[in-house]
Formats: sequence, structure tokens, C-alpha cells
Amino acid sequence: MYQATIDLTDCKYLMELHERIKTGLNLEEGYGRNMDAFWDEINRNIKCDFITVKGSKTVSKDLKGTVEKMHKILERNKQSWAHSDCPFDYEFVD
Repeated sequence: MYQATIDLTDCKYLMELHERIKTGLNLEEGYGRNMDAFWDEINRNIKCDFITVKGSKTVSKDLKGTVEKMHKILERNKQSWAHSDCPFDYEFVD
């Protein structure tokens, strides 16, 4: 099982959040730094079957909506792979 961790602890800015996603998932420089690109990466490109997101409750107020979108995308990915030979799961740890 390949696991990855995205640490959002005290993240203040949108581009900083996407840089942390890029680092945590070990993504290429071409990562689009938006939620559509995040979906594409976790659904199609990475070989990760478990993602831990840390510190989501400590992000700035401006990023709360983006973190909610991230949660929805992770859940959608979990559901889309649920009945496959390669199930995916995630957790938020704060």
C-alpha cells in the first residue's frame, strides 16, 4: 500500500495549499494548482491508495471552502474506486 500525507497546518494562501498538495503527493512540476487538477491527479495519475490530510482545521479562513472541496473530491474518488481491485481511502487528521 502506498500512502501519502498532505500537511496543511497553518496554510494561509491558495498557492501555498497547492504547493503542499504537490509536495505531499510528489507531483510533477506540471501540476495545475487548482481543484480540477487535484481531481485529475488523484483519480488518474498517482499510484496512491491512501491519503492523510493533516491540519485542515488550521488553514486560514479564506481556504476553508477549498478544503471542503478537497474533502468532496477525495470522497468522490473513494466512491469511484470502491468496487475496483485498487480501492482508495483517505482521512483528515487535525
